[in-house]
Amino acid sequence: MNSDRRQRLHDLLLALITREEGLPLMDQTLPEEGSAAEPARWLDQNRRTLQRYQALVRTAVTLDALMDAEENAG
Repeated sequence: MNSDRRQRLHDLLLALITREEGLPLMDQTLPEEGSAAEPARWLDQNRRTLQRYQALVRTAVTLDALMDAEENAG
């Protein structure tokens, strides 16, 4: 991937992240022991967070490919 395209992909991803409201970060703090449900809830929350970021990356890659196709067509 050339540096211009890589930069464009990076910029697209940052723009998408900026548009997201309330985008959580991964929770690195392990839950305290005491409730059997806490680790499962923690894992589920982090899984959902990761899926949101993966969706943003896929969207950025798709937009980049569309922009590349437009440039090559014109």
